[in-house]
Amino acid sequence: MSGLMELVILVACCFFLVTLIKFLYDYLWIPLRIQDILNSQGIKGPPIRFIHGNNKEIAKMKQEALGKPVAWTDDLFPRLQPHIYSWINRYGKNFVYWDGARAELVISEPELVKEVLKNSKNIFQKVKLPEISRKLMGNGLAFTEGEKWAKYRKLANHTFHGESLKNMTPAMIASVETMLEKWKGQEGQEIEVFQEFRLLTSEVISKTAFGSSYLEGEKIFALLYKLKILVNLNMSKTTIPFINKLWKSTDLLESEKLAKGIQDCVIKIVKKREDQVVNGEADSFGNDFFGLLVDAYNDLDEKNKLSLQDLVDECKTFYIAGQETVNSLLGWIVLHLAIYGDWQEKARREVIDIFGNQNPHLEGITKLKTMTMIINETLRLYGPSNGLARTVAREVQLGKLVLPAKLDILPLNIGLHRDPHLWGDNVHLFKPERFADGIAKATNYTAAAFLPFGLGPRSCVGMTFATMETKIALSMILQRYTITLSPAYVHSPILILTVRPQHGIQVIIEPLHNNF
Repeated sequence: MSGLMELVILVACCFFLVTLIKFLYDYLWIPLRIQDILNSQGIKGPPIRFIHGNNKEIAKMKQEALGKPVAWTDDLFPRLQPHIYSWINRYGKNFVYWDGARAELVISEPELVKEVLKNSKNIFQKVKLPEISRKLMGNGLAFTEGEKWAKYRKLANHTFHGESLKNMTPAMIASVETMLEKWKGQEGQEIEVFQEFRLLTSEVISKTAFGSSYLEGEKIFALLYKLKILVNLNMSKTTIPFINKLWKSTDLLESEKLAKGIQDCVIKIVKKREDQVVNGEADSFGNDFFGLLVDAYNDLDEKNKLSLQDLVDECKTFYIAGQETVNSLLGWIVLHLAIYGDWQEKARREVIDIFGNQNPHLEGITKLKTMTMIINETLRLYGPSNGLARTVAREVQLGKLVLPAKLDILPLNIGLHRDPHLWGDNVHLFKPERFADGIAKATNYTAAAFLPFGLGPRSCVGMTFATMETKIALSMILQRYTITLSPAYVHSPILILTVRPQHGIQVIIEPLHNNF
């Protein structure tokens, strides 16, 4: 008996020793090695703290930044990403900081950003998300690699380009008409447009990609929103993977519960499609994006088949991307049109010259030059600003730098979009005329100076969808209403996946009486 006890103790001690060695290797040896490699090449950064890296500093800096007032002509960089703003000014355009034990190399030189995102040798791959973030984004198109990514991209390309995109126009128009019909009862009154656009964009992505309605997907959107808040709360928290396996935090348990709820909702919608085919109510699963996913889920060829988890992850990706991006973009555009009445009037004249009092059509949408300028300038100032994170698959030379494997890289779009060397001294001001001669001329032919939808093969597949929806909604609003800013509006942008207004966007609408 004593011999057995001694064996158990010996095994436990060996297990503890191996775990300790692995922990010290991951959290001490590797960080010190990477720091030494980068420092020897002139890449500096804030000192690393054992286990936590710089996460405690980041959390404190973010909290302090959100407590400061901001005007709409101020630079948002120190508010949205205060740690990166501070460290760029201290350590230079390329520096390293620490997310726990993981090194994050921030790069904001256009040529280096371009090389990383073009990824011609498939060395710069998507980062592996923390566990809570994976519950939100899964392993869908945005984060998968290799053949799996190619399969997903092909499905998405079929849906969000060409004839398929053209066929979405009536659904977009109908959704905007429903919103504007509700506005008729609020003319001359204050409207919180960010919330209005949240409902609109949810309806549009539900109809066009999933063949349903906002009401049918309402529970999914609600669960996704709760997950987004959880992800944001845990953004600067240090996690130790093997401890998470032994003890799960309250937030992780809640995220698993929410993810399970989303999966159950998606399964119900899948079953509804399958039942329609089985009962003879439909001869296919549908030609929309969701129909293609269900078709792949039922494919008998294992090479083309999607697992249930793959299907759910793709749904989450497109529910989020299809709603969040356009919601924020429309909100910030309307804010700027309310502030800059001259640009509102220019955009309205263009819309009426092209469409009169008729609904937008695809041919006319492509001619909206002034609106395109306004969209691009809003994306420059208020576009996604989390960066476009990648990880180094194997040792590689980037410019003059030699980077070790497993190093995370953060190509910084907000730094490029607000760089006075690229955009001039008025970089923080709303000046759509920058884009009068197109993006290439505005950026002085610097490809990585403007990348709201990414760059290279991993650029956003829904870019055309997003800009088309935005142009249709804005055209129909400008045909009917003038927009002024409400005195109740408080400028307070925050970052939760996208840049959003903390207190909403309140405007007052007045009818134009154009026989609508």
